[in-house]
Amino acid sequence: MLRLRLLTWDVKDTLLRLRHPVGENYSAAARVHKVHVQPEALNKSFHQAYKAQSKHFPNYGLSQGLSSKQWWADVVKQTFRLAGVHEDRLLTTIAESLYQEFCSAQNWELLPGARETLRQCHQLGIRMAVISNFDKRLEKILSHCNLRHHFEFVLTSEEAGFAKPDQRIFQKALHISGVAPHHAAHVGDNYVKDYRAARDVGMHSFLLTRAGRENNWELEVPKQHVLPSLTHLLSVIEKG
Repeated sequence: MLRLRLLTWDVKDTLLRLRHPVGENYSAAARVHKVHVQPEALNKSFHQAYKAQSKHFPNYGLSQGLSSKQWWADVVKQTFRLAGVHEDRLLTTIAESLYQEFCSAQNWELLPGARETLRQCHQLGIRMAVISNFDKRLEKILSHCNLRHHFEFVLTSEEAGFAKPDQRIFQKALHISGVAPHHAAHVGDNYVKDYRAARDVGMHSFLLTRAGRENNWELEVPKQHVLPSLTHLLSVIEKG
């Protein structure tokens, strides 16, 4: 059993996931304005727009003078442009509505075992926090999904100024908590950004897997560090 004083969590696709594909939300937002675009087309163009925006303006473009809200507005607008919608005033309105909409609990669902695992970790007396590549809306999303109370603090890449796998976001979380790395562990679903990055600063870490997901890390991650489900975590940790 691993004795811990601090357990940090990734959020998206570890504790929470989108209830519907992004294209469905974007298509519904457009229909309000009598603009009809197929969700599949918007899904495809979203991934193109998001990838390009992340490459040219990493971590919401904060170091290049953007705000996270503007960063997302640009992603939404480019998503629709790639799908054939070009009226800028309309796209600005849609982007604003989607920015607010994704704060709603209606758009998110908990992964199996998430609430129970957090509850039991809390009962064990293990301090918990969030380290997430996310914008400032995450606090509100966690509150709306009734999860915020489990965490001492929520450290987003927007607030920290660094995104995983940058070691500095993990070091900042350790500094805030006052816990030494060897007494802390991180849980996430990404090998590079969660599992490996946490270990690079001296923390323990666990990698959540999903059935049917391709991976290339089998030889790199010991079986005892792999979580086939969130509830599996409870069998390998205890309060330090």
